[in-house]
Amino acid sequence: MASGRFSKMRQRFAANVASIRAIIANRRARAQGQHEPLPAGQRPQDFLAILLFTAGFGVVMLDIPAIPWVRALPPEYGVVFSWVTDLGKSNWILWSTGLFCLACLALVNAKVLAVRVRMAGAMIWTYAAFVFYAVALSGILVVILKWSIGRARPKLYEVAGPVEFSLFAFNSTYTSFPSGHSTTIASFALALALIFPAWRWLIAAVAFWAAFSRVMVGAHYPSDVAAGLVLGAATTLYCARWMAKRRIGFVLQPGGRIRPIANAFSARAAFRALWNAALGRRSATVHSAAVQDEK
Repeated sequence: MASGRFSKMRQRFAANVASIRAIIANRRARAQGQHEPLPAGQRPQDFLAILLFTAGFGVVMLDIPAIPWVRALPPEYGVVFSWVTDLGKSNWILWSTGLFCLACLALVNAKVLAVRVRMAGAMIWTYAAFVFYAVALSGILVVILKWSIGRARPKLYEVAGPVEFSLFAFNSTYTSFPSGHSTTIASFALALALIFPAWRWLIAAVAFWAAFSRVMVGAHYPSDVAAGLVLGAATTLYCARWMAKRRIGFVLQPGGRIRPIANAFSARAAFRALWNAALGRRSATVHSAAVQDEK
């Protein structure tokens, strides 16, 4: 019994993966037909300019006074921000989205679902996979950079100062630039802002304080945080653009704007159907016979 159920799950997983790969392959021609150039502010050279300006300004103007100022604050500040800073840990984001995507691939047969329920499920899965990929990719990039650049952390402030670099030191005390937490925060926050554009300013405010907490707990300099924010935002933006060119989860509009592919009316209708199915008010499947075939 258990082996048969496991075999069913494995077959379902393989079928779902094959379906996703086919969708992406079929969208390749659509992406090649998209010749909308990157708008000003989204080009690689623009992000590099932002990085040089913000991180350079931080190194020259903010990094030296930041650490003495933080250490002079009452200890209660550190207690509060030590809780806030945990929002920047990537493990809870990657585990939740990764396990959700894998579970859906193994447990759900989209063919038997009603149209609107399938639409809602597809949106949730697509955006969860988008968040996972963006956060994971930005995390890999920041690890490579910070272990290569080798900037001394603020706890070495008295010994090394704020501009001590040791390339390829491979020492955890020399992994300050860029901030990994800030990179994760920016990547995650921009992903949420693209998915829920009406909430973007609230998301930006929370992201700012979560990133700033890295300075408040004495783990990073302001320039580390600035660099992490630029890196995380750029990674997520390019991931979203890759999807939008293929009309997967997002759509690319004239001027380079990226918006969710479903409008507000369609999204509400789809999630209302999913909610009613979850409460048992309406069947989540097309026909009961299809369910019997799946079993």
